[in-house]
Amino acid sequence: MGDWDSTVLTGPEGEDWRVPVSELEARLERLAQALRVAALPGALIQHPVDLYYFAGGRQDGSLFVPADGTEGDGPVFFVRRSLERARFEAGGENAPFLLEPFPRLREFADILKAKGAHGAPGLQFGELPSTFAQRFTSALSSLGECKDVTSIIHRLREVKSPWEQEQMAYGAEVQFRMFEAVSQLGGEGVSELDLVAAAEAISRSEGFGGQVQMRRFPLECNRGVIVSGRAGGVPSFFDSAIGGAGPHPLAGMGSGFNKIKPNEPVLVDLVHVHRGYVVDMTRMFSLGALSQEWHQRLEDMIAVKETVVGVLDEGGFCSQAWEEGQALAHELGHHDHLMGMKPDQSKFLGHSVGLQLDESPVVAAGFDRPLPVGGTMAIEPKLVYAEGSIGSEDTWIRDEEGMRPVTADGAWPWITEW
Repeated sequence: MGDWDSTVLTGPEGEDWRVPVSELEARLERLAQALRVAALPGALIQHPVDLYYFAGGRQDGSLFVPADGTEGDGPVFFVRRSLERARFEAGGENAPFLLEPFPRLREFADILKAKGAHGAPGLQFGELPSTFAQRFTSALSSLGECKDVTSIIHRLREVKSPWEQEQMAYGAEVQFRMFEAVSQLGGEGVSELDLVAAAEAISRSEGFGGQVQMRRFPLECNRGVIVSGRAGGVPSFFDSAIGGAGPHPLAGMGSGFNKIKPNEPVLVDLVHVHRGYVVDMTRMFSLGALSQEWHQRLEDMIAVKETVVGVLDEGGFCSQAWEEGQALAHELGHHDHLMGMKPDQSKFLGHSVGLQLDESPVVAAGFDRPLPVGGTMAIEPKLVYAEGSIGSEDTWIRDEEGMRPVTADGAWPWITEW
């Protein structure tokens, strides 16, 4: 190792925040099994989020995972930068794969052959920039055609291990304190951005790294969305029910300079990311009482939420949960306001979360399969009007007994008055 000090790579109070080696080993074995089922000779993992998932860190490189780990050298992480840090993050001497400097690209195919590759490894075409992927398909052409392994990896990540569930449970505890900070600061004349700053101070102090990872281009998300009054009716580029003013056009979503006024709905949608894992929750606030009409709208969305949870709890398809939730919302008179106002309505009622905010499956049309046991889903029915927005959201997990909340659910009221 070089002159730098690896002992500073810790969590709070010197805790080891590396992914356990046993976790990495289990993930690599599951990937190898999935590759064998798909009759693929191997995979090359290159997306930063998936490098963290399989290699324990997001150093710049390519992780080769053969379908048959018993032949050749097994998995090998070819690292451009930083090889030494990649070795530490993977468990040091206990790393479950070899680590080597990244070779010249024109030599890569021959090196993979020497490592036991029996054909061209699959690439993450659904995640990588096309020019980047083309460089590798060209360099590996002597091994055959590179297939797409994006969906295989996405499916593997849908099921969260007990260790992953622990990270999300702790993240929910931090998130609860973020809502407490909003509750303590709120009042007349306080801006949306001031409220977000109070929540984010809690999140940052607990280790939030500054980014919410997304799959969908342009891969940007505002982690704290607090919108008050008519700002809650403003649409944005982001495929979600809530847009928000944002502070300026390049950051044209989420919280802006709008200030809290009496008797207006304030929607607070906060994400915390603990050691990479997302939890997502929304609650309502108001300065003084909201009208009965707003209360009824909130009750309707809670009923829609319960419908969606009920379908998923019984092992029903995510598409069925969408159909039944949407049908109830329409029956209650919210056809034109569910998940946005026309023409900017989003067509989902829940999204899976994990290392990314927008994982699969989704409570939407076309997802004709259940949330798997071990799957984690943010369920968020919301209504949007010109005068504001209202709704609820919690992150849920499906275990062997059904659906249970990860975030606060009933432990935090649906609406809090300042």
